[in-house]
Amino acid sequence: MQIQLIDGVFSRQDATALLAEMTAVKIRFHEGKISHSANAEDIKMREQKIRQLQNQLADIRKAMIGEGSIVIHADALIDG
Repeated sequence: MQIQLIDGVFSRQDATALLAEMTAVKIRFHEGKISHSANAEDIKMREQKIRQLQNQLADIRKAMIGEGSIVIHADALIDG
Protein backbone atom coordinates (compact mmCIF):
# COMPACT_ATOMS: atom_id res chain seq x y z
CA MET A 1 0.00 0.00 0.00
CA GLN A 2 1.20 3.50 -0.78
CA ILE A 3 0.10 6.66 1.03
CA GLN A 4 0.74 10.10 -0.40
CA LEU A 5 2.11 12.36 2.35
CA ILE A 6 3.10 15.48 0.42
CA ASP A 7 2.62 16.41 -3.21
CA GLY A 8 2.87 20.01 -4.24
CA VAL A 9 4.72 23.20 -4.96
CA PHE A 10 5.69 25.26 -1.92
CA SER A 11 7.55 28.44 -1.17
CA ARG A 12 10.93 27.71 0.38
CA GLN A 13 9.64 29.04 3.70
CA ASP A 14 6.54 26.81 3.64
CA ALA A 15 8.55 23.80 2.51
CA THR A 16 10.97 24.29 5.38
CA ALA A 17 8.11 24.66 7.87
CA LEU A 18 6.33 21.57 6.56
CA LEU A 19 9.45 19.40 6.62
CA ALA A 20 10.40 20.73 10.06
CA GLU A 21 6.97 19.77 11.42
CA MET A 22 7.20 16.28 9.93
CA THR A 23 10.68 15.87 11.41
CA ALA A 24 9.43 17.08 14.80
CA VAL A 25 6.70 14.43 14.76
CA LYS A 26 9.26 11.72 14.05
CA ILE A 27 11.51 13.00 16.84
CA ARG A 28 8.61 13.10 19.32
CA PHE A 29 7.76 9.52 18.36
CA HIS A 30 11.28 8.34 19.16
CA GLU A 31 11.42 10.39 22.37
CA GLY A 32 8.18 8.77 23.51
CA LYS A 33 9.58 5.31 22.82
CA ILE A 34 12.76 6.18 24.73
CA SER A 35 10.80 7.35 27.76
CA HIS A 36 9.01 3.98 27.94
CA SER A 37 11.97 1.72 27.16
CA ALA A 38 14.32 -0.06 29.52
CA ASN A 39 16.31 -1.59 26.66
CA ALA A 40 19.69 0.17 26.39
CA GLU A 41 20.20 -0.91 22.76
CA ASP A 42 16.79 0.41 21.75
CA ILE A 43 17.43 3.72 23.52
CA LYS A 44 20.85 4.09 21.86
CA MET A 45 19.37 3.34 18.41
CA ARG A 46 16.57 5.86 18.89
CA GLU A 47 18.96 8.55 20.17
CA GLN A 48 21.08 7.99 17.07
CA LYS A 49 17.98 8.26 14.87
CA ILE A 50 17.02 11.54 16.57
CA ARG A 51 20.49 12.98 15.92
CA GLN A 52 20.24 11.87 12.29
CA LEU A 53 16.85 13.56 11.92
CA GLN A 54 18.19 16.77 13.49
CA ASN A 55 21.16 16.76 11.11
CA GLN A 56 18.90 16.19 8.11
CA LEU A 57 16.69 19.08 9.18
CA ALA A 58 19.74 21.34 9.47
CA ASP A 59 20.70 20.33 5.92
CA ILE A 60 17.17 21.06 4.70
CA ARG A 61 17.24 24.51 6.27
CA LYS A 62 20.56 25.29 4.55
CA ALA A 63 19.26 24.06 1.19
CA MET A 64 16.09 26.16 1.44
CA ILE A 65 17.87 29.52 1.66
CA GLY A 66 16.89 31.74 -1.23
CA GLU A 67 13.87 32.56 -3.31
CA GLY A 68 11.59 30.55 -5.51
CA SER A 69 9.43 27.49 -5.20
CA ILE A 70 10.18 23.92 -4.22
CA VAL A 71 8.39 20.81 -5.44
CA ILE A 72 7.97 18.07 -2.85
CA HIS A 73 6.69 14.56 -3.48
CA ALA A 74 6.69 12.28 -0.44
CA ASP A 75 5.02 8.90 -0.22
CA ALA A 76 5.00 6.16 2.39
CA LEU A 77 5.25 2.65 0.99
CA ILE A 78 3.87 0.08 3.40
CA ASP A 79 4.83 -3.57 2.92
CA GLY A 80 3.66 -6.53 4.89
